[in-house]
Amino acid sequence: MDSFSPARTTHSWRLNVSCDPLVLTEEARPEPKGREVLMKVSHCGVCHSDIHIREGKYNLGGGRSLNLSDRGLKLPLTLGHEILGTVEAVGPEVTTVKPGDRRLLHTWIGCGQCPLCKSGDENLCAQPQFLGVQARGGFAEHVLVRDEEFLVDVEDLDPALAATYACSGVTVFSAVNKIRPHREGEKIAVFGIGGLGQTALQLLKALGMGPVIAVDPSPEKRKIAEQIGVAATLDPNAPDAAKQLADFAEGKLAAALDFVGAEGTTSLAINGLRKGGQLVIVGLFGGELRYPLPFIPMRAISIRGSYVGSLKELKEFVALVRKVKLPAIPIETRPMSQVNEALHDLEAGKVAGRIVLEAEPA
Repeated sequence: MDSFSPARTTHSWRLNVSCDPLVLTEEARPEPKGREVLMKVSHCGVCHSDIHIREGKYNLGGGRSLNLSDRGLKLPLTLGHEILGTVEAVGPEVTTVKPGDRRLLHTWIGCGQCPLCKSGDENLCAQPQFLGVQARGGFAEHVLVRDEEFLVDVEDLDPALAATYACSGVTVFSAVNKIRPHREGEKIAVFGIGGLGQTALQLLKALGMGPVIAVDPSPEKRKIAEQIGVAATLDPNAPDAAKQLADFAEGKLAAALDFVGAEGTTSLAINGLRKGGQLVIVGLFGGELRYPLPFIPMRAISIRGSYVGSLKELKEFVALVRKVKLPAIPIETRPMSQVNEALHDLEAGKVAGRIVLEAEPA
């Protein structure tokens, strides 16, 4: 896809070896062709998925792991998939953007040819070209976008916050869509009150869905949930956590959104659902789910995965943000050069909301 001019260079923070720190690397700067757009990166969010990609694997439980090289990840790779920037150059066939325009990137780009891509579900493509996963991402000065259609207008929004919409925002929106429509009075549990969980609480509140219980072992994050406005909070590590959840639910827990995706959270969630309830698993912490199969049809429960979101959903989420003036989650901005420190702090659980890296002056 890329066409390079040897006369111009750019820099990115690149992963050369799994588990190693990212390395500042000089590279040839892409020259856009056709409908391609070269973006000057101004902001790029740091996501838990970046940690998994740096490690090169996912925990499948039982001592097993999924090697991401089997899923199309090849090193060296520039990570970062919550990308916002300004248009620097465009290919000759581009008609909808011009240099200087500020845009959010839809980074979940598929092959463009399969039935899923053609139906708008490019995030589910079996041959993905996701920026920061299979293709060069946004921990960089520049990023090349395959087609202008993947750029979303966010001119009027705070750029650091808007950058997070490319992953955490659209991921939450897609997950919440899967538990709609919502019957009045039925209850929802949100597991994991990090950046995604906080966005989910804000979105559920804006949509009038709930009552909601926020589940997280961190007292600080439970306090954030209380400030957002939830009916209850729960420490999942409490000895009587299952009883507390049942007492809150009163047989009306219609849905659980699991933004952790660990054995403990999924087990607590699935056992707390009412008959016909839904568990939507979003987080990729890892492990395996053990649950008696006859109980699934007997309780008529649904277990569903939700992976990021489509371009259509991203545009719908941005429109909703504007319409309801969705409150911001805590955002900490840092210079792009502190990417390794940001990944370390996120992995260590030191981030209450979201870290967004900012481009540094030339």
